[in-house]
Amino acid sequence: MPLRVSTKSIAWVWLILFISLSLSAAEKKPNFLFIAIDDMNDWTGFLGGHPEAKTPNMDKLASLGVNFSNAHCSAPGCSPSRNSLLFGIEPFKSGLYQFYEHKKLPVELMKSYTPVTEFLKDNGYNTYGSGKIHHRRNVTASEWTEFFPKGKASLEFDAKGGYRHGNSTKSNFSPTLNPLGDHIDYKNTTFGVEVLKRKHDKPFFLGVGIIKPHLPFVAPKQFFDLYPKEVEAPKIKEGDLDDVPAVGRSMAKIPDDIKFTKDKAWTKVRRAYLACNSWADHNVGRLLDALKKSAYADNTIVILWSDHGYGMGEKRHFRKFALWEITTRVPFIIWDTRDKAAPMGRKVDDGVSLINIYRTMAEFADLQPPKYVDGFSLVPQMKDPDNPLPGPAICTWGRGNYTIRNKHWRYTRYYDGTVELYSHETDPEEWNNLAANPEFADIKKQLRAQLPEKGAPLVKKGMERCCRPVSADKPIRSGKKKAE
Repeated sequence: MPLRVSTKSIAWVWLILFISLSLSAAEKKPNFLFIAIDDMNDWTGFLGGHPEAKTPNMDKLASLGVNFSNAHCSAPGCSPSRNSLLFGIEPFKSGLYQFYEHKKLPVELMKSYTPVTEFLKDNGYNTYGSGKIHHRRNVTASEWTEFFPKGKASLEFDAKGGYRHGNSTKSNFSPTLNPLGDHIDYKNTTFGVEVLKRKHDKPFFLGVGIIKPHLPFVAPKQFFDLYPKEVEAPKIKEGDLDDVPAVGRSMAKIPDDIKFTKDKAWTKVRRAYLACNSWADHNVGRLLDALKKSAYADNTIVILWSDHGYGMGEKRHFRKFALWEITTRVPFIIWDTRDKAAPMGRKVDDGVSLINIYRTMAEFADLQPPKYVDGFSLVPQMKDPDNPLPGPAICTWGRGNYTIRNKHWRYTRYYDGTVELYSHETDPEEWNNLAANPEFADIKKQLRAQLPEKGAPLVKKGMERCCRPVSADKPIRSGKKKAE
C-alpha cells in the first residue's frame, strides 16, 4: 500500500528543516572576546619593548594567535583612536581629530557612522560590555544588549613604596594595599568572566575595557613587587629633539621630564608603569582562563589591542599625543580559537593599523560592513602571516599631522610641511632624522604619496577642552617654518 504524505506534513518538514539550518548557521557565527587596553605601549614580553616586562598571559595569547608586532593606532589619543577604530573611519576622513563628548557631537554626523558593536547587534549578535570601550564610557542603548554599570573604588596607597607629585590624582605612582577585588579593572573583568559562564542562544560580542596602565599608575602591591626598585631605563639619546621640526618638538611633554628628573623619580614612574602592565595582564589572564573553561572555547575570536602607545622619557616625552614609535605602536593580537591546525608563534612584522579591526570582524562574521568603513580585512594574514598587506599604517594627530609606518620606515609630515624620516632597519629608536638627506628623496616621495593631501575639516561641536593637538587648526606661534 503506497505511503501517503499530506501537504501539511511536507510543510512541517520544510519548516523544521529551515529552522535547523538557521540554527546551524547561527551556531557557526563566531563569538568575539574584545579586550581593549588603555595606554599600553610595547613594554610587554611578546613585543620586547622593555627587558624586565612580565606579561605571561598576553605572551601566551600572542603565541596562540597572530601577533601583529608592528601595529599602530589611528591617533595617539584615547578619544580619536577609539572613535576611529569603533566607527571604522580614519580621523582625516571623519574630522574627529580630538577629544569629544559623544552626546554633544552633531546628530547628522553620528547618523553617518555605525559603531562595530551596533553593527554586530543589528546582525544577530548579543553585545556585552564593561569598562572603557568608547572614551569616557560613551554608552548608547543601540550598541549594547547589556553594559556593566560604572563601579567605584576606594583605594589605600603605600606612600613609602611609590611616588606622588603634588596633589594631582593622576600624578600618583604607588602600590595599592586593597584586595584585588576592590579594583575597577577586576570588577569589569569579573563581569566578562560571568558573561562567559552564561548559556547563550545567539552569537555574542563581549568587550572588556581594561583601564590600566592609564594614569594614575596605581596597581596592587604584588605587581610592583615583580620589579626591582631600579628598573632599566629605555634607551635615550641626549639632544634627541635637535633634528625634530618645531611642530614635533611642541608635542613633547617636556614639563613632565623636568618634573620627574628634578624629583629623581623617573625610575619610580617606569616601575609603576610596568606594574600596571602586569596588573592588566593578570586581568587578561582571568578572561582567557574563563574562555578556556567555557562552552565557547572553540568558537570565539579573541582580539586584544591598546588604543595607543606611551612615551616614557624618550625624546624627553611622557604620555601619548605625539607621532613617534613610542606613542603610536601598540599591542595587537588576534586568536581564532576555531583554527586548531594553526602553528604557534605567528607574527606579522609589516606596519598594521587598528583601523582594520572593523573589516576583519565583519569578514569573520560573514557580514558586509558599511560602505564607508576604511581599512581592509586581516583574515588573509590570519591564514598566512606572509600575505602582503594592501596598505601601510597611518596615524593622525590633529589636522595636517600624519605619520606612516611600514615594515622598514617611518615618515611624518606636519601641517607646516616639515618632515621626519627614520629607518627602522638601522635606527629603531628613531634618533636620526633622515628627512634632509637627499639620498632618501625617493623613499620620501613614495611614502608621502600614501598620505592624505587634505584632511577633513575639524569637527568643532562636542569637543572637550583637553588634549588639543598643535595642528592646522591650532598652529604653534614660535619656530621657523622649514618646508620639505
